[in-house]
Amino acid sequence: MMARMADEDLATLGPAAEPLTPARPDGARERVPEPGPAARWLPRIVIAGLVLAALNLRPAITSLGALLKEVRDGLGMSGTVAGLLTSVPALCFAVFGFAAPRLARRWGPGAIVCAGMAAIAVGVAVRPFAGGTPGFLAGSALALAGIAVSNVLLPVVIKTWFPTKVGPMTGLYSMALALGTSLAAALTVPMTGALGGSWRTGLAVWALLAVVAVVAWLVVLRRRSASEAAASGGQPASGAPPIRIAASPTAWALAVFFGLQATAAYITMGWMPQIFRDAGVSAGTAGVLLALTMAVGVPLSFVLPRLASRMRHQGPLAVALGLCGLAGYTGLWLAPAAGAWAWALLMGISNCAFPLALTMIGMRSASPAGVVKLSAFAQSVGYLISIPGPLLVGTLYQHSGGWGQPIALMVGLMVPQIAVGVLAGRNRRIEDER
Repeated sequence: MMARMADEDLATLGPAAEPLTPARPDGARERVPEPGPAARWLPRIVIAGLVLAALNLRPAITSLGALLKEVRDGLGMSGTVAGLLTSVPALCFAVFGFAAPRLARRWGPGAIVCAGMAAIAVGVAVRPFAGGTPGFLAGSALALAGIAVSNVLLPVVIKTWFPTKVGPMTGLYSMALALGTSLAAALTVPMTGALGGSWRTGLAVWALLAVVAVVAWLVVLRRRSASEAAASGGQPASGAPPIRIAASPTAWALAVFFGLQATAAYITMGWMPQIFRDAGVSAGTAGVLLALTMAVGVPLSFVLPRLASRMRHQGPLAVALGLCGLAGYTGLWLAPAAGAWAWALLMGISNCAFPLALTMIGMRSASPAGVVKLSAFAQSVGYLISIPGPLLVGTLYQHSGGWGQPIALMVGLMVPQIAVGVLAGRNRRIEDER
């Protein structure tokens, strides 16, 4: 499927004798003379780099979740610090994500994605052997910084290199991200056992995947044309007024939609197994149910952006995904054990609001320069919005002694998610809202 996807997208790049450069800030593309056979392979290498980068955006987090008990015991980590480790990714995504546009203006998005992959590789490899909790936290922060800037800039890479294929390429990227998340969650524990049983090795081995991504992006950078740097500068086209991203209603709708869908995803991943276990489902089955919820996102993350890119208004998709979430939450409240498989499936479908948000980020700006600003704004503000949700669910559960109030909160958050999804899905661009 991925090979066929690559061939379809490459067909839009024009004849091999006259390859296209990345888009300029005004959205146009320039023809350049044929520099040699390598140029014909460059878009394919960009696709490979995109997939490899997406595969690396979650294993640093989900592999730690799989071995958190062993990490705590090995480092003598307190429960408070362990709780910080599980909640700090969203904060790092927000803080470091704001720096991505400035870095892209200076070096270009490809260079920063390559640096992000290198940061992930170093952080993941070093943190288990850094000597104590402070070193582990520092290594984790380095890896999360690399993830954060890549989160923001990979949609920009798509808009720059494949401006007429934003939906399909976002689908490929989203599918790879979901696949990386699922693989790390499923393989970390058995792979640790196969490598000798050391949690340090089990965490560090994921750095190899990031190293492969670095190699792919180094090849891209060697062939990068000057027009990519111009396209990624975050500056408007010549003579156009600057984009005031914070004044754009569409940007705010996207940011809130991104934040609320991230809140729902973090609550699902963090608390859904406990809900099922409290309802009498075995621990093993609860884990399989969570795996089902995550696995649903792999094929849907590929299909949904392709569908969204063909629609003038993506609001109906936001409504459909939200209704699936509402149905899943209602089932968790009424019959959590009896309908567990159905509720897990519905919540997995609902969590596909993430690739929908990424697709809309690519479609709501006319140029890569606009996508830089919109991606940084929507994701950074969105991740800030997502931070309190899982903590609030835990607090409500602890004080109420049951899941009624937490599930009511989940339902209450899904309603505004649907509403802002409709607003974000309108057929307009941030450049029209200056």
